[in-house]
Amino acid sequence: MTKIHFTKMHGCGNDYIYVNVMQYPIADPVHASILWSDRHKGIGSDGLVLIGASPIPEADYSMRIFNADGSEAMMCGNASRCIGKYLYERGLTIQTQIRLLTKSGIKTLNLHVRDGVVESVTVDMGAPQLENPEQFVISRGLDQGTFVSMGNPHYVIFTDNVDQVGETGRVLEHHPAFPQRCNIELARIEDDGSIRTRVWERGSGITQACGTGACATAVAAFVTGRAGRKSQIVMDGGTLSIEWRESDNHVYMTGPATFVFDGEIELQTT
Repeated sequence: MTKIHFTKMHGCGNDYIYVNVMQYPIADPVHASILWSDRHKGIGSDGLVLIGASPIPEADYSMRIFNADGSEAMMCGNASRCIGKYLYERGLTIQTQIRLLTKSGIKTLNLHVRDGVVESVTVDMGAPQLENPEQFVISRGLDQGTFVSMGNPHYVIFTDNVDQVGETGRVLEHHPAFPQRCNIELARIEDDGSIRTRVWERGSGITQACGTGACATAVAAFVTGRAGRKSQIVMDGGTLSIEWRESDNHVYMTGPATFVFDGEIELQTT
């Protein structure tokens, strides 16, 4: 048995187990994520995030993320913010701008630091993709949704009843329109202009927040004429500030990252 040091962190309630695989390599992260993410028999989380060295000079570090069911995700905005805080506050870097390699490309993290503490992180999430050639019109008596890819696929539905996210997400995640499955957001424009959003993440179910989902919601709100280029996305676990800049067509996400606890867990080896 090998002992693995881990750190539990969350971004607006979207909680993951973080392991520095430069020190603690994990040969089978799929198996580990399934076991450790179990909220009754494991550590409990939305998944497992591996922080590693970058194999290419264009990036400083790398991120791999595995959902609670073991499936590998392309990108996670909340996890990337947590990685920025982890790298800086644990002394792995002194830089306040970090280039992070993900399966959906290199993301730039800008750390907002005060007195040695990373108070928030702005992530350049890149340009959204608004077309899905494999998608056909979904009609199930639901409001028409908007497909937005932020490196991973999202389908955003504006509705007054955002609390149907469980019922809706459970069905639409596996809809034939999405051969690779899809993240589902139900969103509502509030009187103060903020956007109340609940999310169903493929492979994890209902989560407290989703960074790429918040970005997708803000983009969908703009393209459907419901909001401007800056939005406050209010999710179950907290609020994220999203800006879709006209100057470079990139989406920028700003929000907090929080340490929960550190621990050790045994990794069974064969």
